[in-house]
Amino acid sequence: MKRIDRHRSESGTTVWRTSSYSGDQGDCVQVAGLAGVVAVRDSKNPHLGMLRFSPGAWDRLLAEVKGEM
Repeated sequence: MKRIDRHRSESGTTVWRTSSYSGDQGDCVQVAGLAGVVAVRDSKNPHLGMLRFSPGAWDRLLAEVKGEM
């Protein structure tokens, strides 16, 4: 992960991480650890909200993407 954005929310500051594999175009997905979930959002459209995954579901998704399942 390369770039880190800090976003102020009502519950405090959320730290969004951007993969170092993402180019400088902003075409990427950002990830943040929240209370008990992994949040994912589109860096170009953060105002559209986020997807939330349980840690186990996130691990399974990453394993599937990497071809480990």
